[in-house]
Amino acid sequence: MDTALYGLFVDLRDERFEEWTAVRALHQSAFGDHGQVVTRLVDDLREAVTADSGLSLVAEDAGEIVGHVMFTRALLDTPRRLVEVQVLSPVSVLPARQATGIGSALIRAGLQVMAERSVPVVFLEGDPGFYSRLGFAAAGEQGFRKPSLRIPDAAFQALRLPAHQEWMIGTFVYADVFWRHDAVGLRDQDN
Repeated sequence: MDTALYGLFVDLRDERFEEWTAVRALHQSAFGDHGQVVTRLVDDLREAVTADSGLSLVAEDAGEIVGHVMFTRALLDTPRRLVEVQVLSPVSVLPARQATGIGSALIRAGLQVMAERSVPVVFLEGDPGFYSRLGFAAAGEQGFRKPSLRIPDAAFQALRLPAHQEWMIGTFVYADVFWRHDAVGLRDQDN
């Protein structure tokens, strides 16, 4: 992908099989104590990435993987029918390279692919301060319902893409793999 669009000197491209170990190490570094959960989730999510559904992108700089983002299939349960949507999770950048635009560039590149594939909505759980700069907004305020009460309202976010139609409102449903890894919402740390 042309990183000149993003003002970076890194290569943004599809993840390759031989880079899985480097991507695991990246997530361990970026997520610290939570890194094991994220790496296992990513390993299982890879099965859902196909040529026409989902996406796994890396940012490479001089042969080093410095960033990674995944988009995977999820569902929107609308009154009319189930609609295939995507979830953006996870995204990580090496700690020494954070706040340099790599994460934003990966997300923008992925969103461009999702729009080209006529995906109607992309959902995520994350910091509204960061993701609002990329066009995401509180999903609840857009008429979407979250799949778990453990997801803070502000963190449940969505971005409607050009393929979205007004009737596509309903409850967001994560793929089973997120539930198996207990990667939905926040757990009470006191128990």
